[in-house]
Formats: sequence, C-alpha cells, structure tokens
Amino acid sequence: MAEIKTVAEAEDYLNQIPMWASRKNSLESIRDFLTELGSPDESLKIIHVAGTNGKGSVCAYMTSILNKAGYKAGTFISPHLISTKERFLIDGAPVKDKGFLQAFDRIKELSGNMVSRGYLPPTYFEYLFYMFMALCQKEKPDFVILETGMGGLLDTTNVIKNPLMTVITSVSMDHMQFLGSTLAEIAAQKAGILKEGRPVVYDAGCPESSQVIRRRARQLHCPLYPVGEEDYRLAGRDPGGVRILVEADGEPVEFRISSQADYQMMNGTLAVKAAGLLKEIKAADIRTEHMRDGVKSCFWPGRMEEVLPGVYLDGAHNTGGMEALTRTLKRMQEETGGAVTLMFGVVSDKEYHRMIEELCSALKISHVTIAHMGTARSVEADCLAREFRQRLGCPVEAFSSVKEAWEHFLREKGDGPAFCAGSLYLVGEVKALLRGDGND
Repeated sequence: MAEIKTVAEAEDYLNQIPMWASRKNSLESIRDFLTELGSPDESLKIIHVAGTNGKGSVCAYMTSILNKAGYKAGTFISPHLISTKERFLIDGAPVKDKGFLQAFDRIKELSGNMVSRGYLPPTYFEYLFYMFMALCQKEKPDFVILETGMGGLLDTTNVIKNPLMTVITSVSMDHMQFLGSTLAEIAAQKAGILKEGRPVVYDAGCPESSQVIRRRARQLHCPLYPVGEEDYRLAGRDPGGVRILVEADGEPVEFRISSQADYQMMNGTLAVKAAGLLKEIKAADIRTEHMRDGVKSCFWPGRMEEVLPGVYLDGAHNTGGMEALTRTLKRMQEETGGAVTLMFGVVSDKEYHRMIEELCSALKISHVTIAHMGTARSVEADCLAREFRQRLGCPVEAFSSVKEAWEHFLREKGDGPAFCAGSLYLVGEVKALLRGDGND
C-alpha cells in the first residue's frame, strides 16, 4: 500500500476499516494493544465520561474549565461532524495535521505488529482510541477527558485502569440492540465504567438509572455525587443564552451558559460539580472564576448552534435527545409566537417513529423538509415524509440530498425558529455545506 501522507488519505484508510475489521477485540486484547503502546493511560489523570446524551457537552465544559485554570487538557470525543481530527482535542481545539498523522502512522505500525502475532485488527473506534492514547503520550496533557463510545462496561475505553473520577450524564433509550431493552439495563452498561473507590458524578434526574448507578457504586465503594434539577436554578435569559445559579465553593454562583438549549443547564452543572470535585480531592487548583469563565466561553458545535439568524442545528438523534430538544423548541416557539420550520433526517437504527411523534405532538410546525443523508444507514426521505404527513397538515417535502434539502429549508423558513435535527450525520453535512465543502 502507498505511503499515507495527508489527513485525507488517512481518513480514507480509517473509513475502510469496517470492511475488513468488523469483529471487535476483547477488552483483554485491547489492553494488550495499550500495553504494547507503553500503557500510556497509567500515567494520565483521566476523567471518564459515559451516558446517553450530553457526554460531549460535559466534556467540552470540563475542557474549557480546566483550560481557564491553566491546565492542558486532552479530550477524546465522538462522533465528529466534518473531520476525524475533531475527535482528538488539545485544549479544546482539533489536533494539528502533523500530530494526527504521527499518531495514525504509529497505530498503523502497532496494528501490523499485533495482527502478525495473532490479534484481530483494530476496529474503527479501537484504532481512534489508540491514536488518542499515542497523542497523549506525545502531548503530555495535565488532564485527559475520555468520552466512551456507545456504552460503558464493554466499551473500548473501559480498559483504562485508574481514572481520577467518572461522570455519567443522562441515560435514556438508545442502541438497545447492543445495550439492553430497558433503562436499567442501559444504565448498567453506563455504570460499567465505575472503578473501585473512584468518585462518580452523575445525572440523578432519572430514578431508574440512578438506582442502578448507586447500587454499582456501593459495590465498588465509589463516593457518590448526584446532580439533580434542584442543583441549579434559572436566573435569567438573554438572546445568546441562559444564566443559572449553582453552588460552588459553598455559595450560589451565577454561571452564564452560551446556549439557548435548556438541556445545557444540567450539562453545565454536571461539569461544574465535577470540576469542584477535582478541587475537593486536591487533583487540581480550580477556583470559582475558572469555572465561571470556562462555562461562559465554552462552545460545542452542533448542539443548538445558531448558524444563521434564527436557524439552529442540533444533534438530537435519539428519543431522549429529541425530548430534551423539543422542550427548548416549545419554549422558543412560545416566546416568538411563530411556528417551527423543521429539517429532519435520521439513521435507521434509531427510534425515529417516536422521535417524529415527539416533534409533531409537542410543536406547531409550519413546514417540514426531509433530507436523505450521504450514509447507507440513512432512512429513505420518502418514508420519513409519509410519517410526518400522517401526523401534520403542513407541507412536507423530501429530497435525495442534504444540499437540496438545506437550500429548500432556507427558502421555506418562516417567522418562527428554524431547526435542523435528527442526526449528527445531518448536522455534519450541513456544517460542511456552510463551510463550502459541499459546493459543486
């Protein structure tokens, strides 16, 4: 195979991995890969984050807080919207091309050596995890914020041995074919990242999942730090975000969240509580102003992101995410008095029937644009259009590409808020169009 010299060539290689590496390595084998790499995780201060929704946002808030406190943070997140480099953040910014390619080359060589010894080749996600560990070896961050992939217990990232703490965000129904058919089963997978004696900060909003997390924490003697809606209070709203009161250093402190999304109030609070715990366990010198400045300056793309006046992108891609999004949309609709214009696309392994029902029952919608995304997993646009037409009396139009759908969506935008949601694939394709990558 020709030498890989550019990020685009490396991404092409990575995107071909599922065709020849469909079998996942065992956690024992993944640990062997890390050992061969020099066990980089054992010298890192890791904050391990799991959950159904909100993981990426909490990781972003924590990264921003640590940066404001003067610490270097390495963050591993998924998925990416446009470039694979977005999964590897150094102080909140995607890794540079040189660092990406060096890590890619190192894992390509490691993979070849391990396969020659009888190991399975790494899957796509395993390869990226090893790349991130190699990057951390080189960059030597003060803290690592490590987001799980799909689950927790059996997740590739769960081979790390001694995290400083774990954080579990909201738990809801998603990936049921892999994680279980009940909230308790899914929560058990998420709680699988807990480690003996290590503290856990968790979203306590769901009694069923909280019970599972508490039970696992007691088994492992993990100090518990539940965070509920009573831990923050709305202090006010402005055009670009919300202000909330959260207790920090023993007194109520006002934090400004630069997002219209109501669900970010909980995610921001989780990050503040986790940052406070870092201070409590004397792992970091984080002051109240660091938390306040970190939360205020944090930006997380594709989550209620206003890309044009009154036009938002949101990566809500499961029922829990859609329920959280519609609460914000309903409030914004009431404030503006206008009906919602919607652009929607979804992949086939999601409960899109319930997602559509949630949107249609909660909102006054004036026009729906359906997009077929550039992935084999995309649900056919005509199929989605039929579902919306069964529930709504407004125009519903389907398009075979995101580009056509986006142009139509903008033409049909009414006086009320306009939202593009249903899949992070959809958000990524729209952001590429806005950047100019999708132009003919």
